[in-house]
Amino acid sequence: MPVARAPYLLLILPPLFWASNWIVGRGFAVDIPPLAMTFLRWLFAVLILAPFAAPHLREDWPVVRQHWRAMLLFGVFGVGMNNAFTYVGLNYTTATNGVLLHSFLPVMIIAISWVVLKQRLSLPQVAGVILSLGGVLTILCRGNLGLLASFHLNIGDMFVIGSMLMWSVYTVGLRWHPVRIHLLTFLFVIACIGDLAVLPFFAAEFLWVRRPEFTLTNISALLFVSVFSSILAYIFWNRGVALVGANVAGLFVHLMPAFGVLLAWIFLGEKVAMFHVVSIGLVLSGIVLTTRFAPRVIAPSESLD
Repeated sequence: MPVARAPYLLLILPPLFWASNWIVGRGFAVDIPPLAMTFLRWLFAVLILAPFAAPHLREDWPVVRQHWRAMLLFGVFGVGMNNAFTYVGLNYTTATNGVLLHSFLPVMIIAISWVVLKQRLSLPQVAGVILSLGGVLTILCRGNLGLLASFHLNIGDMFVIGSMLMWSVYTVGLRWHPVRIHLLTFLFVIACIGDLAVLPFFAAEFLWVRRPEFTLTNISALLFVSVFSSILAYIFWNRGVALVGANVAGLFVHLMPAFGVLLAWIFLGEKVAMFHVVSIGLVLSGIVLTTRFAPRVIAPSESLD
């Protein structure tokens, strides 16, 4: 089956690429401050996309202009500020808090879908969400649920929650993705908008807070996250959401900590314990249960304008 017609394969890959972003940030790109990471990551993505998107952009420009309000929202919240809030938040909170909060992202997407689109999950799908969430919590508490009692919110967590809200709105908003626009045009335009939205904050960070170190390792890390965590992840995610809907697609976010554990084991030498194996099994079981009762395709998008 062609990749473009395999929605669940498309939705498995973005969490893998986003989890690799954590590994790159933790093990390689440690000298790049949060707003620089956001701006440079998407600047590189724009430069890489430009030659591929240019032919489609010329043809699609009338559609872009017609739907400029929607494109503006997708770019500012889905690309620019969403990523900036995540990086800033993780600078002021623990990785565990960040992952714990992100484990509730599918629930947030489901809630917004229910309010905005009146989409509901069947009882087996709800059971799948709960099962998958249990797997994520097992990773976070290392098999000891009592550790969750020590969780508390801080200013970094507020940024992470803000990022989650923006990503949830972006994912649900893809329901109104303009139908007459090429996927490369869409990603290129929202990437440009998102990067411009972050530019003044990056400039302030660069001038008055901290500057990135442009070593070969850091540039290589930026190129990696630009290609995989930005371009390919967004293309696959956008297409996957269009095929199965936001409710089902959101559940695949639970794969991020599972992939993170495996990648940390492979590239950073971190140990894999039995609770990791159990949690990954719960996440996969929950996703299988949810997708087993999900429709394969949703109706075409409608315009916001």
